[in-house]
Amino acid sequence: MTQHVVNALTLGSVYALFALGYSMVYGILTMLNFAHGEVFMIGGFVGYLVQQQFLQGDQLTANPILIIAMMLLIAMVVCGALAVSIEFFAYRPLRNAARLAPLISALAMSILLRNVVGVLTKFRAAPVRTDLLLPDSWALHIGDVTVSASRVVVVVVTIITLIGLEIFMGRSKMGKAMRATAQDREAASFMGISVNRVISTTFLVGAMLAGIGGVLTGLYYTQVDFAMGFGLGMKAFTAAVLGGIGNLRGAVLGALILASAETVGAMYIPAYRDVIAFGLLIVLLLFRPAGLLGKQIPVKV
Repeated sequence: MTQHVVNALTLGSVYALFALGYSMVYGILTMLNFAHGEVFMIGGFVGYLVQQQFLQGDQLTANPILIIAMMLLIAMVVCGALAVSIEFFAYRPLRNAARLAPLISALAMSILLRNVVGVLTKFRAAPVRTDLLLPDSWALHIGDVTVSASRVVVVVVTIITLIGLEIFMGRSKMGKAMRATAQDREAASFMGISVNRVISTTFLVGAMLAGIGGVLTGLYYTQVDFAMGFGLGMKAFTAAVLGGIGNLRGAVLGALILASAETVGAMYIPAYRDVIAFGLLIVLLLFRPAGLLGKQIPVKV
């Protein structure tokens, strides 16, 4: 049971970092940023490339903790810059267009980025040397259960990141501006809030979380590939909807519930793991259309 709890926490951590980006953008623009999955994937590849700079044969040329910190930091910067550029060039010109236009633009950007990375990597997976960065000797022993160092790092980094996000959203001036813009974009602009700046910051923060998630996923699965953003993106989007899309705490809750359901389901019917995830979504939405922590939007007559 301890092992399954650890598995659920690890998987839920990855889903949470991913789902938060969907919820943040939807909360302000009521738009599904389908390119978010590719930003996540590029974060994984950035971590891989950084690792390669410190690798000579089967030896590392620097401290593993320093290398992981560099992987996370550079992935955050690259993914943040990429997401802000996508928002400026692909989404902002369509902000006042029909709601279908930015959705199509997001899908097009997702396909474009996925195929560009696929061509550059020759559609092959790239190995992440987790065995050198987080060797087995660093594993944590809990009774008869051995928890790998990669799982510990995923959970710990996610907890620190979520605490930092909570402080940023609750106490910083920009966090308050983001919450105000999510409640009423027009009223926020009347109060002197730069809506364009808030939206760009939202994409920046969401992408930085995705970059962290991409690096941690590479460490956990020991590889990254050009299609990883699509599969995990569908699960993360499901988690966001489960918790109530637009609600940040709901996204984290939905991620943990989804990961727990998948982990427990895989014990008995592993072939139907995805069926369990999406079946749970359907059943929940029948009773809670707005998600667990989402608020039902009143219909204006």
